[in-house]
Amino acid sequence: MKKWSSLALAVTLGAVLTLSGCGGKNNAGTEGTASPNTAATAAPESSPEASAAQDTLILGRGGDSASLDPAIVTDGESLKIGHQVFDSLLEYKPGTSEVEPSLADSWEVSADGLTYTFKLHPGVKFHDGTDFNAEAVVFNFTRWSDPASEFKFEGDSFDYYDSMFGPEGSRVIKEVKAVDATTVQFTLNQPQAPFLQNLAMTSFGIASPSAIKEKKGNFKNEPVGTGPFVFKEWKHNDSITLDKNPDYWKEGLPKLNKVIVRSIPDNSARFTALQNGEIDLMEDLSPDDLSTLEGNTELQKIERPPFNVAYLGFNFKKKPFDNVKVRQALNYAVNKQAIIDAFFSGQATAAVNPMPPSLWGYNDAVKDYEYSLDKAKALLAEAGYPNGLPDTVTLYAMPVSRPYMPDGKKVAEAIQADWEKIGVKTVIESPEWATYLDDTKAGEKDDIYMLGWTGDNGDPDNFLYTLLDKDAIPGNNRTFYVNEELHTLLVNAQKETDQTKRSDLYKKAQEIIKADAPWIPLVHTTPLLAAKANLKGFVPGPTGTEYYSEIYFE
Repeated sequence: MKKWSSLALAVTLGAVLTLSGCGGKNNAGTEGTASPNTAATAAPESSPEASAAQDTLILGRGGDSASLDPAIVTDGESLKIGHQVFDSLLEYKPGTSEVEPSLADSWEVSADGLTYTFKLHPGVKFHDGTDFNAEAVVFNFTRWSDPASEFKFEGDSFDYYDSMFGPEGSRVIKEVKAVDATTVQFTLNQPQAPFLQNLAMTSFGIASPSAIKEKKGNFKNEPVGTGPFVFKEWKHNDSITLDKNPDYWKEGLPKLNKVIVRSIPDNSARFTALQNGEIDLMEDLSPDDLSTLEGNTELQKIERPPFNVAYLGFNFKKKPFDNVKVRQALNYAVNKQAIIDAFFSGQATAAVNPMPPSLWGYNDAVKDYEYSLDKAKALLAEAGYPNGLPDTVTLYAMPVSRPYMPDGKKVAEAIQADWEKIGVKTVIESPEWATYLDDTKAGEKDDIYMLGWTGDNGDPDNFLYTLLDKDAIPGNNRTFYVNEELHTLLVNAQKETDQTKRSDLYKKAQEIIKADAPWIPLVHTTPLLAAKANLKGFVPGPTGTEYYSEIYFE
C-alpha cells in the first residue's frame, strides 16, 4: 500500500496543472498562483485585529445559482456557493489544481490502484450539529450512484457523478464502505488515474444525511454541509446570504462573519456597483472596463489563471447538424480573431481544441479551421445546400456573463452576421439561465448553443470525457455526439496511469474531435475580477471556485 497525505499524489498521477496567473500566458512549470501584482495577497498567519475592520463581503456575479445542492448541478454559479457550504474529502491547494487533504486527513492506495482507504478528520460537525463520519460519506456516494435511491428527488440528476465516475452499468466505483467511524474505503472496478483529482471537486461535497432525509426535495434550496459558511437565505435572481460557521473545523476560519453574493447580470452595472462601494468584489470584469479599473487606486485587478474554453455546440439531434460537412462549414465561417478584437480586449486567444493549451496532453499539431467563407460555401454545397440552409437556425446565446464569455449575445450577433454571408440565417434566443441550462441539456429547442467550461480538476479527462464522450449524455455532452473510437480512447486514458501514454491518447482524441467538428471552439480567456484595494486573502483558482474563508479586509 502506498500512503499519501498531501501534495506528492498529483505529481505521481500526472495530474498537476501548471499555470501562470498573470498576463494570460501559459508558462509550463510555473505554479498557478495569482500574480502578486494583480491579485489580492494571501492573509498573514495572524491578521491584525481591528475592531473597525469590515467583516462582511458583498460579491457581485453575473448570474444566479440554479440549485444549492452541488451534487445535482454542473454550472459554475451554483458550485461557487456549494464550495462555501460544503467540504469534499480532498481539496485543491489555493491557486492550483494540486490535491491536498480536506475532510480526509490522509489516504492509502493499493498497489493495483483499486483500493483507496481514507482516514477522516475527527470531530467534524455538519451545520445541523450532526456528526460527519464514514457513514455520512457512504450515504452521499450511495445517493449519487444508485439510480433507485430514495434520496434522488424529483428533478435531481447527478450528472457530474456520471461524468467523472462513469454512468450506470460502467461505474468506476464498485463499493464505498465504512471501516469504522473515521475510516472509509473505496473499491474500484478498474483503475482511474484522475480518481483523487475527481474526489476534490465541489460536486462531491459531503452533505448532512440527516438534513437530506428531513428536507428531501427542498435540500436543493436549504443546503447543509460542513463548510466554512452556513446557508442563511436565498432571494432568487437577487442574492444569497451565508453566515460564518462558528464551529468550523479549520481553526481560525473563516475570517469573515458574513458573505452576500449578489446577482448583477450586466457587466457594466456590476462594475459601477463596485466603483460606488455597493459591492467589494466582482467577477467577470468586461475587458472594456480594464483601463478604468487600472486607473482607480481604490480598486485592484485580479486575474484568474486561464483554464477554460468557450464554444458553440451543434445539436446532433437536429438536422442538418448530424452532417459533418455542415458542421465543418460553419467552423470555417466564424471569424474568431475579429471576435477577440471586438469583445475581449486582448484577454483571450482563439481556441482550436476543446481543452486549453496550458493543460498537459494538449495537441498543438491540430490546426484550426481558418476563417474562409469560400471554403464554408463549398462544404455546404457538398452537403447538398448550395444556396445555404433552407431553414432558420435557433442559436442559443448565454444570457449571463461567464469567465470565458463576457457578453454572449454580442458574440452571437457577430457570428450571426458571418453565417448570413454563407446563407445560414439564425434567430438568437437567450432564456433565463436555469431554463437555458435545462433546454440545452434536453436538446429539443436549440439547434446550436453557446456554452463554455472551466476545468474542474486539472486533468484532460475533465474536458474531453466530461464534455464529449457518449457517457456524458444526457448531461454535459449537450451535442449528443457519439464516436465509439473516441469513447474507447477516453476510457483507456482513464485507466492508464502513465502520463506519457495518457497524453498520447488525449492527443489522438483531439484529432478525432477536430475531424468530427461537434463544436466550434471559440476562445480561451484570462478571466478578470476586480475588488476594493483593501480586500486581502483572495487567491483565484484555475477551476473557477475558491473558498471565501481566507478573505479579510485591512
